[in-house]
Amino acid sequence: MTRIVLLSQDSDLTELRKTMQLKAPDISVHLPGEADAHLAEVAVCWNPPQGSLGALKNLRLVHSLAAGVDHLRTDSSCPDVPVCRVVDPDLRRAMAEYVLWGVLHHHRHFDQMLANQAQSLWREPVQRPASSWTIGVMGLGDLGAHVAELLASLSFNVRGWARSPKTIANVSTWAGPEQFGDFLNGVDCLICLMPLTDETQGILNASTFSQLNPGAVVINCGRGGHVVMDDLLQALASDTLSAALLDVFEHEPLAADDPLWQTPGLTITPHIASSATHECIAEQVIANVSRLNNNLTLHNQVNTRAGY
Repeated sequence: MTRIVLLSQDSDLTELRKTMQLKAPDISVHLPGEADAHLAEVAVCWNPPQGSLGALKNLRLVHSLAAGVDHLRTDSSCPDVPVCRVVDPDLRRAMAEYVLWGVLHHHRHFDQMLANQAQSLWREPVQRPASSWTIGVMGLGDLGAHVAELLASLSFNVRGWARSPKTIANVSTWAGPEQFGDFLNGVDCLICLMPLTDETQGILNASTFSQLNPGAVVINCGRGGHVVMDDLLQALASDTLSAALLDVFEHEPLAADDPLWQTPGLTITPHIASSATHECIAEQVIANVSRLNNNLTLHNQVNTRAGY
């Protein structure tokens, strides 16, 4: 019988355990500290505690319960075993919905109208065609490419940037660090959908903001580590940026007394842009356990050097 342990230092995975047990009664699913949990061959993780992976002497597979794997950095003891992630087709839909809301919120000036409502002010903002707004999408993987295609279909002027060259219908694309500045020049709304790697850590910084059109908007659905927060706050205060929408933070949940809550021009959402269901996570982990036991190629295996 294959043993699985669910590891997280900040999330309750009890319901995920129930789902996995219902779908695969022949697999033993454990929470940390339970009998035989230390014998697990597979670890399913979200922000695993430091040292937890290294303590599993029988470990053969680490499985993220999300699309990203950067959260595994919380445990530097992770041994050299295959790492897989979850790819949920509904993540694309959910992420596209979230980003579209964020784009329309600012393109149609709903942020200004909400501020006006608080002051009982009836002011009609000037409408502008979608084609007059240039949107830059950072990261053209499964999620980013889908978002770029959706926005382009709505007549926004969309461009994308990725680590390697990509081709997307009706989207101008740039690639690599040498083309990053050209990509940023003229962007009115910058959307970050990149994985967090050593190369992308802190990429949303003062230099990046200064190359956008004055008064641009930034939307970050990647990871909190992409943002240099002091630079973002300075850009908002100086009107280099007119607004920012952040769904992710380096430390979550955001503390109730964090001054970010009260920052003018900043909209905060609690990491809800998109997430896989327990059913989807369970099915993909169980499928990969079967493939592992039968020496078959794993689904959605990550290049650990590249970070995605």
